[in-house]
Amino acid sequence: MRTRLAIRTHALMERFFPERRLFLRSDTDTRFIRLRPGTQAIAFLGSSLLVAWAIIATAILLMDSISAGNFREQAKRDQITYQRRLNELSDERDSRAAEAVAAQERFNTALAQVSAMQSKLLDSETRRRELETGIDVIQTTLRTAMEEREEASEKLAALETQIDGGGAQIAGSSESDSTLDLLAEALARTAEERDQVVADAQDALVRADEMATELRLMEEKNDRIFRQLEEAMTVSVKPLDKMFTAAGMDPDRIISQVRKGYSGQGGPLTPLTFSTRGEEPSLEMERANRILGQMDKLNLYRIAAQKAPFAVPIKDAFRFTSGFGYRWGRLHAGTDFAAPHGTPIYSTADGVVVHAGWSSGYGRLIKIKHEFGIETRYAHLSKIRVEVGQRVSRGQRIGDMGNTGRSTGTHLHYEVRVGGEPVNPMIYIKAANDVF
Repeated sequence: MRTRLAIRTHALMERFFPERRLFLRSDTDTRFIRLRPGTQAIAFLGSSLLVAWAIIATAILLMDSISAGNFREQAKRDQITYQRRLNELSDERDSRAAEAVAAQERFNTALAQVSAMQSKLLDSETRRRELETGIDVIQTTLRTAMEEREEASEKLAALETQIDGGGAQIAGSSESDSTLDLLAEALARTAEERDQVVADAQDALVRADEMATELRLMEEKNDRIFRQLEEAMTVSVKPLDKMFTAAGMDPDRIISQVRKGYSGQGGPLTPLTFSTRGEEPSLEMERANRILGQMDKLNLYRIAAQKAPFAVPIKDAFRFTSGFGYRWGRLHAGTDFAAPHGTPIYSTADGVVVHAGWSSGYGRLIKIKHEFGIETRYAHLSKIRVEVGQRVSRGQRIGDMGNTGRSTGTHLHYEVRVGGEPVNPMIYIKAANDVF
């Protein structure tokens, strides 16, 4: 059975690969090499496999090249998208900064108006008190004059009765004549004083009406100013409330903590007072004090915003390369920003430098301690421009981007830690998008 199968196989191979001889001739001798069907079949099979392998390898390389080209195109599109988004964020940041400057100007204008209004209210209150005092004096003088006139009228009536009862004696008496003359002069003076008091009273009433009209107009103007200030305070304070809340920070606790560090009193934000006699404050005074309280809160918010890391550590063009979270089972405790080597790095909040040097995997590292138990870290730097113990401000340049430590390329590894625990830095950056 095996012989027949071998014969048939050999015959089939002879059909496709007949035996061939390869002659090698030299000057003195001739030799040949016999190429049997099996040898030819093996050579053909090897050549076929080699050609097939070359085709498959070429196809794989071509597919990899196409895939790499698509990946590069996708990377370019992503980079263009990131660049466009960064430009939009930059424009939005500039517009927010312009709005903040305008709000500061409105705040200063409103503060000047409140101060002027406070002075006017004090002046009007003083004039009103003086006018009330003058009216009281005029009324007292008028009552006195009326009483004197009534007394003189009674005396005149009594004298007339005496004259009617003893006309002859009185007519012959020079003393009675002089008394009548004195009474007549007294009555005339009393009438003149009465007329003058009445005229003064009328003038005082006219002046009181004018003062009432002036006070009403002033109250209407003050009401408009109050409404504008209240709207401005609402527009300015509400985004800051939202920003701190979005960052997971209790606004009331933050305001209380900042106020402890800035507990001085006096100046334009001192509550208004118009009386030293223990009187209840007026509605205008309460309203003005509420606005001043909002202004004080806005000022404290601005101080707190400078002490929390709401800014981006890079002002030049960059792209995000890695976010906060777990990668391959390990926590990536920050956000990575990629940009050219030497790109300036800036502090994201006011604080004190507590580390500025080499730190194993971080490479050249800067740690800055801020208020509210917050710490920021800037790693893989090529150059450090601050020293330990140095106080830095928000937006101050602290180093240059590099590739030191465990790093696969030039980038900044940026961390935010609260109470020693890492948190996502984008929480603070996104929370500030509507404000700065």
